[in-house]
Amino acid sequence: MSQRNAVLVSTILGSAIVFLDGTIVNVALDTIGRELPTTFVARLEGLTYVNSAYFVVLSALLILAGALNDFFGRRRMFRIGLIGFGIASVACGLAPNMEFLIGSRIVQAAFGAVLVPGSLSIITAAFDGEERGRAIGLWVAGTSATSIVGPLLGGFLVQSVSWRAAFLVNVPLIAIALWATANVPESRDTEARGEFDWLGAGIIAIGVGGLAFGATRGQEQAWQDPTAWAALAVGAVAIVAVPILMLTRPRPLVPPSLFGSRNFTVVNLSTFVIYGALYVTLAFQPLFLQGTLGYSPLAAGAVGIPIALMLTFLSTPAGQFSARFGPRLFMTIGPIVMAAGLLWLARIPSGSEPWRADLTDPSTLVPPGATLIDVMLGLSVFGLGISMLVAPLTTALMSSIPVRNAGLGSA
Repeated sequence: MSQRNAVLVSTILGSAIVFLDGTIVNVALDTIGRELPTTFVARLEGLTYVNSAYFVVLSALLILAGALNDFFGRRRMFRIGLIGFGIASVACGLAPNMEFLIGSRIVQAAFGAVLVPGSLSIITAAFDGEERGRAIGLWVAGTSATSIVGPLLGGFLVQSVSWRAAFLVNVPLIAIALWATANVPESRDTEARGEFDWLGAGIIAIGVGGLAFGATRGQEQAWQDPTAWAALAVGAVAIVAVPILMLTRPRPLVPPSLFGSRNFTVVNLSTFVIYGALYVTLAFQPLFLQGTLGYSPLAAGAVGIPIALMLTFLSTPAGQFSARFGPRLFMTIGPIVMAAGLLWLARIPSGSEPWRADLTDPSTLVPPGATLIDVMLGLSVFGLGISMLVAPLTTALMSSIPVRNAGLGSA
């Protein structure tokens, strides 16, 4: 395998498993709740933590992990992330109770935080110019499509094997990615000197994690839990302290010079909004379809196929065109198309006919007309918008920073 192909295979697979595990578990939650015993947490609360703990820890550690990639070497950290994520995935698949599963998901998220910025920074260091745009397009196509396919794969595994298989499926993918990293060149911040800014890393992790946990907990408890407000307050104070640390420490975790680039700041804000819309849609869509409309797990995953197809086939050319002509046109049209798709989904009637796809009954595998019109049409429009936007946004972001800060920038 050539060096460039090794970079693409390892980075796409390495980040894909992180996104996959963010969505594949959604359709397995009902089955997990029925089959897995719980001791210290209530069943419904435990199921919430299985999902929310993963995203809270992942978001809290992304910036720290990106900086670690730059400081200690991207290939080295990427391999550590793969091994750790693999061990945690096996632990999830073999979990004897709810508490063990939640703990394993937290470990999974911690190592997953290393993989996402690591993959993008490895690509940025290995490719230049238009080739970088194409490589990022392939990365977006692979990782995003995997996250969309997650509910479909999860529904298939839950119905045909076991919910445990939804976690164990990571193992062969990680093995292939580890094999490919043997031919991936090492890269790091060549100007890194002195000690790593652990204080700044901790403050940022507390800030982002506190806000993420507070928002999640508050929503779950209808904003009646003082823990949520306390977490939001701690997170806000920590975030306010970050600029002070950036300006006073000799080598801050986040160099203030990065924000001297207007493109970096604008693209970062745009990325936050766009990815927020994507993952809120992916997280709540299966729950709404199953819990409110009565879809089967397989059907709740299958409706996302149009988004996966569009991301797979449109992200690469979108990345190439944005590298050649600039991302402004894509950043203007993409959000409008996404919003149109979400507006269509917002009008789904509560009496819409559910799709109860079941592998044991082939006659149920064809979606009813209500599913095609009410759900899949809106998701198709949303998918068109997101596929026009993600690769150009990512390419613009990675092109707006020095390669030595690629890990930090990609977080």
